[in-house]
Amino acid sequence: MNSTGKNGPGRPPRLSRERIVDAVLEGGVQTLTMRELAARLGVSHSSLYRWVPDRDGVLDLVSEVMVERVLPEGEPGPDDWRDWLARLAWSMREEFLAVPGYAAHVARPHRRHAESFARLRGRAIAAFRAAGADEERAEASWDVFGPGVVRWLAAAGEGPDEPAFEVYVDTLLRGLPVPRGFADTT
Repeated sequence: MNSTGKNGPGRPPRLSRERIVDAVLEGGVQTLTMRELAARLGVSHSSLYRWVPDRDGVLDLVSEVMVERVLPEGEPGPDDWRDWLARLAWSMREEFLAVPGYAAHVARPHRRHAESFARLRGRAIAAFRAAGADEERAEASWDVFGPGVVRWLAAAGEGPDEPAFEVYVDTLLRGLPVPRGFADTT
């Protein structure tokens, strides 16, 4: 067996998930076409189509990587759920605005990589649950927080000034309801 895990001699694969995503992230998603992406990668269309079925498939790969990058480490707890969500919002800002057009793409209603965004949603809901919210209230809080942050980033475009984003996130998190009987830790 050679280093690629296959029998016999051969070249390592020219394409990988990482190479495809890196090429997209370098150029942005605003006007991405499969032809342009294949050219960036230095491969034929047919090689690219063996990895992804279409532009939506490429954007699904990008979404997987973006969610991996923005999710804070560790689990939110009753004492740090707001801090955890603030770290999530700031990570989203950093990563989404680093790729031209990505925040605007995610803010538009369309099919997204359901598994990736379900992980993002699930972890944020866990933060609201850590604050003492029941499932319904935690989901409602996500419906305000998640899309709110994404829409703010989409409107900000090329990079909002940090104080404005800081005020937005702080106001958003302080305005989200804490269940009755749960002591506010801020």
